[in-house]
Amino acid sequence: MNTQHPPLIECADVVRIYRSASVEVQALQGLNLRVERGELTAIVGASGSGKSTLLGILSALDVASAGRVWVGDHDLMSMNAAERARYRRETAGFVWQQTTRNFVEGLSILENVELAASLTGGGRRRRAQAVRDVVQLLDIAGIADRAPSQVTGGERQRAAIAVGLVNAPQVLFADEPTGELDEHSSAQVLEALRSVNAESGVTVLIVTHDPDVADHVRRTVQIRDGRTSTEVLRSTRIDEGGVERGISEEFAVLDRAGRLQLPQEQLTRLGMRDRVRLGFRERHIEIHAGDRPEGDAP
Repeated sequence: MNTQHPPLIECADVVRIYRSASVEVQALQGLNLRVERGELTAIVGASGSGKSTLLGILSALDVASAGRVWVGDHDLMSMNAAERARYRRETAGFVWQQTTRNFVEGLSILENVELAASLTGGGRRRRAQAVRDVVQLLDIAGIADRAPSQVTGGERQRAAIAVGLVNAPQVLFADEPTGELDEHSSAQVLEALRSVNAESGVTVLIVTHDPDVADHVRRTVQIRDGRTSTEVLRSTRIDEGGVERGISEEFAVLDRAGRLQLPQEQLTRLGMRDRVRLGFRERHIEIHAGDRPEGDAP
């Protein structure tokens, strides 16, 4: 990741608490996240982990209870209602799982794309060219005159990407974009998002529980219990024989307070619970099960 410039998305110690008359739920518990410009990143986690809450905050549809949230030059914690509406029109693009949120009923796919293009003003020629560009980029010319309900689920989501992209946003948020699709259509939609990221340079943030998303993104951030817990970074390298091979590296996320969440399956396998014993070395820290006798090998 490029760390020489400010990230496009920065969340620091973000807390979101929902309160009712008798219940208080802390959906985010000091979450930290950085997404660089031009990244293609997936936020994954189980139901109730906090990933949808995070997306609501980043898309300015919700407000964090505490912490710092920036997207580009926008401080999402301090914007008023009018500024939030403008942010959603001009800075952020959206692809929602629910079709009714992506399209205006009664309009064709092309008319929906044209309507989205008109929301930020600009010259007629500029808007027309932007529409042509996204129609070509998403390969939806053959279905542009149809209603969204008349095409397949995969085609509908590609059209939704076109609607979200036509205003050249700084970031495209995709909320469970494959949640209602079969395996084949899911792969097509994820590949379309990867192509959009590569060809237009727009930052893409996918929020999903779909494990297959890992095959289509460079970086996966796992959320557990309202905090980022682990990250997986993927790259390609040329080995000694000249063959290109995929490399996948997993990292635990260390927050500002020095806390980290270790992968649950590894904790279970190693029998670690309640407390652990630490060993400090020159360039690393060892973690041992807390009940292991002193001097035993890890």
